[in-house]
Amino acid sequence: MSFGDPNNPYGQQPPQGGQQPYGYPQQQPQGQPGYGYPQQAPQGVPPQQGYGYPQQPGGQYPPQQQMYGGTPPYAHWGTRVLATLVDSLVLLVAYIPAVIGAAIGDTVGAILSLIGFAVIIGVVIWMLMQEGKTGQTIGKKTMGIRLLRESDGQPLGVGMAFVRRLAHFLDGAACYIGYLWPLWDDKKQTFADKVCSTVVVKV
Repeated sequence: MSFGDPNNPYGQQPPQGGQQPYGYPQQQPQGQPGYGYPQQAPQGVPPQQGYGYPQQPGGQYPPQQQMYGGTPPYAHWGTRVLATLVDSLVLLVAYIPAVIGAAIGDTVGAILSLIGFAVIIGVVIWMLMQEGKTGQTIGKKTMGIRLLRESDGQPLGVGMAFVRRLAHFLDGAACYIGYLWPLWDDKKQTFADKVCSTVVVKV
């Protein structure tokens, strides 16, 4: 009596069609990754970032200004006034040598006056350069605000900062109404800000 293949003591016949019996390792179909295998992105489609990956800034302002739905927090009128007062105080301190020189008179007084005026001009130029390069004067830095281009949220440059200073003439032309315009303007801009396309934001 024969019980089949002596190498197959259980007498089981191999399944037809090339299928493996239960318990044998299954072969993975070609072209299809198995469960747990890294998924390949289709050709021409960039891989998507998973949860937890850093996202690219969606707005036009720097990452530190992506607040309130992408809109920068505009500086309040009172904060801007205080920043201007701080800048004016700095210029007043720089003006002291000129005042002392004018009070003394004579040659020494004239020298002190010249030194005082030179210091004032130097401080004005330095503050203008700082505002153009960083968006902050001493007063703005003290109050935590910054002057930026409305288009891309970057400092406007020394040249445009100078043009904006000249454009402040428009703010004072009509009974200084331009300086008060940020009180009710949506972007809290003065006339000079609107002409030069600038905004003052919190940092």
